[in-house]
Amino acid sequence: MHKTIWQDNYSLKPFTALNESVSTEVTIVGGGMTGILAAYLLSEKGVNVVLLERNRLAQSTTGHTTAKVTAQHSVIYHELIEHIGLENTQLYYQSQLDAINLIKTIVDDYKIDCDFEHQQAILYTNESKNEKKLLHEAEAYQKLKISGQLQDELPFSIPVKQGLTMNDQAQFHPLAFLKVIVNHLVKKGVKIYENTTAVDIDVQEKTIVRTAQEYNIISEKVIVATQFPFYEAQAFYSTRMYPSRSYCLAFTSEDTYPGGMYLDIDQPKHSLRYVKHNGENIWILGGESHKTGQYRKEDDDPYRDLEKYANKHFPVQEWKYKWSAQDFTTLDKVPYIGVLNKKHPNVYVATGYRKWGMTNSAVAAQLLTDVILDSNNPYKEIYQPRRFHADPDVKKFVSYNTNVAKEFAKGKVTNTKYEQIEQNKATKTKIDGQTVGLYKDNNNQIHAVDTTCTHLGCECNWNQAELSWDCPCHGSRFSYDGKVIEGPATKDLSQIDL
Repeated sequence: MHKTIWQDNYSLKPFTALNESVSTEVTIVGGGMTGILAAYLLSEKGVNVVLLERNRLAQSTTGHTTAKVTAQHSVIYHELIEHIGLENTQLYYQSQLDAINLIKTIVDDYKIDCDFEHQQAILYTNESKNEKKLLHEAEAYQKLKISGQLQDELPFSIPVKQGLTMNDQAQFHPLAFLKVIVNHLVKKGVKIYENTTAVDIDVQEKTIVRTAQEYNIISEKVIVATQFPFYEAQAFYSTRMYPSRSYCLAFTSEDTYPGGMYLDIDQPKHSLRYVKHNGENIWILGGESHKTGQYRKEDDDPYRDLEKYANKHFPVQEWKYKWSAQDFTTLDKVPYIGVLNKKHPNVYVATGYRKWGMTNSAVAAQLLTDVILDSNNPYKEIYQPRRFHADPDVKKFVSYNTNVAKEFAKGKVTNTKYEQIEQNKATKTKIDGQTVGLYKDNNNQIHAVDTTCTHLGCECNWNQAELSWDCPCHGSRFSYDGKVIEGPATKDLSQIDL
């Protein structure tokens, strides 16, 4: 996995793995932005919390963000008004503003040096059909009293027909922000365990989180903040979200960055922001999204495509970092935050942030804290996971699950012989009737794995850009030797002896 700019000087203190069964009031599974913020808010209210993380804190999804702190979630507000109404859309927008304010308040209260700074967020297009979308979005801004304006040019050589600005948004360094909060949690006595994989939840008189190490955490309530819920019960999140990957390149430029956070709404989409890092202004270019494990062609290289785009439009000086990220999108594009389902009233979930995890993490942390403490939260209903809107959910439900069904059945194999595989390349073949993934490393060693995803049995496909086996159904990812990189899978792929 590539190191991100945020991880370059990663210095969050390490925590030991859980080595005994423990009891607490609230167990939080997932040590990213959502889990850490929820632990902070709950502990500030005097709640006894245990926080579990499968790997290291804030290293997975949170460590691979572009870290925009914004309510401008691409072209969304006109669509939401059409589907869930003006009042609910107003609540969605206000919840995002509250999230920005929560992050800013914490930064100010603890004087956190995390490069938090206000920026304009700008959508733009060079296509006539999308120009109309931006005009509709501008009308939605007016209805929602969003501070912003249309514009018809950018401070780059990128051609543009129409732009739309949302004022007073922000950006920051997420790991510098979370480091201070984690240190505060330690002082408050919050128990944090890393390298501890939660694999199941038993709901009895108490709620029991079971781990792969066979130690249990017994608590009154559980928050599942693992991007995709590792525990679904009968909530069927697997059928109500789809995973996608996007890619980032960071570089220095001969030009001075003009300010602002930019998002192209054409296809393929591209985003742009900058960060001050080690005394330099680093430009971060993101984009080239695709559904996880699904590729247009075998030699797809999103990093190469981003390089071409950057060299075409910007005076690139030096390439610094590259990384990719994974996101899940719900049927109506609004996250699922709240009670898992009716049968599990003490289990809570936060998932489906699309590509806007920084603000939605703060929304989730505050909302779940309020629900657990039985406090009023005005956003409870619009995010509640049990919702289902006839339009657009039915069409998307059918479309997504048709796609998943196809991916279950797919699994392209070749008759490639071991010696024909190039170094750092992979293929799938049949061995004694079993589909096997083969990867050849730099030392010509072959790594063979069963490519059947250990989550729900879909066939994983090879991601050459990240040297990983990715599940196209629900987004689990595995290293070339089968180790779990991202869930919902909790078990490694089986290694095959050749």
